[in-house]
Amino acid sequence: MVKNIAVIRGDGIGPEIVEQAIKVLDRVAELYGHTFNYTDVDMGGCAIDKYGAPLPEDELQKCLDSDSVLLGAVGGNKWNDVPGHLRPEKGLLRLRAGMGVYSNNRPAKIWRQLSDASPLKKEIVEKGIDFIIVRELIGGIYFGEHKTEGDTAVDVLRYSEAEIERIGRIGFETAQKRNKKLCSVEKSNVLDSSRLWKKVMHRLAAEYPDVELSDMLVDNCAMQIVKDPAQFDVIVTENMFGDILSDEASMITGSIGMIPSSSLGASSCGLYEPIHGSAPDIAGKDIANPIGTILSAAMMLRFSFDMPNEADAIEKAVSDYLDAGYRTADIMGEGMTLVGCKQCGKLIIDNLKKK
Repeated sequence: MVKNIAVIRGDGIGPEIVEQAIKVLDRVAELYGHTFNYTDVDMGGCAIDKYGAPLPEDELQKCLDSDSVLLGAVGGNKWNDVPGHLRPEKGLLRLRAGMGVYSNNRPAKIWRQLSDASPLKKEIVEKGIDFIIVRELIGGIYFGEHKTEGDTAVDVLRYSEAEIERIGRIGFETAQKRNKKLCSVEKSNVLDSSRLWKKVMHRLAAEYPDVELSDMLVDNCAMQIVKDPAQFDVIVTENMFGDILSDEASMITGSIGMIPSSSLGASSCGLYEPIHGSAPDIAGKDIANPIGTILSAAMMLRFSFDMPNEADAIEKAVSDYLDAGYRTADIMGEGMTLVGCKQCGKLIIDNLKKK
């Protein structure tokens, strides 16, 4: 099978971690007889330096012409003082909107080998942490009107029934493939947009009688994620709430460097990236953890390319790597063997075997 992948190496540690994910994909292609063609795309700070814009139209088109997109990370202190509309993160927002990827799926799963790395109490971790946050990605306050007039700033939070329904269906369908429990998170005691969200979710529930739907206010959800994460299977929520909750959820698993994500829309062409940032303070030092990016590549194989065996093989290789006691600095523990970014990628590749 031949697949064309747009590769956004980005800024900071982005190029380092993406390079290891590509090497893993190349090994998968070799084992399973696939061909992965890569097209480099400039986005973020590097695009600002090169073109004066965080995502020029020609670079966006390369992504739209691909079968999927693999992204490292963008941004850094170097571009903090550029005008707001030229910030590196604006490239990411434009990419998501341009691709029409309205559903961001972020798993929060603790690897058994890293249970001691979680900041939660042992008795909480032992109950299990394995849930997914389905975040609406191209609506809400991030895509509403933003303006500042004198000493007053306004950001508009807007959702339509259609936008809520399409992400709600992703939530229900994801729950159907897991443990059939869906928690809808909003702030309906204060916000009109959340009251509409709750109304639409309950209307949809009638179409998914096999899924147990519950409602939770976002502030309570933030507390419950650290108090009793085992209660959750799938969480579905709006853009800003999902952004905050998914970052919180990543930290209870031990390291933000381990967490992949997928962003999908109406087509199989998806955007795959680790959830962490560009970490410019450690860029070029060969100490970044590439596993979140490698697992994002596995998600690409699973959800966009219909290659479940290949995805399973990558996840098994990561698990074997952890079993062997190797750790990058962010998850280093007593009695473990410290490795750098490149060696981490090599060891995972060495573990890759055809299933």
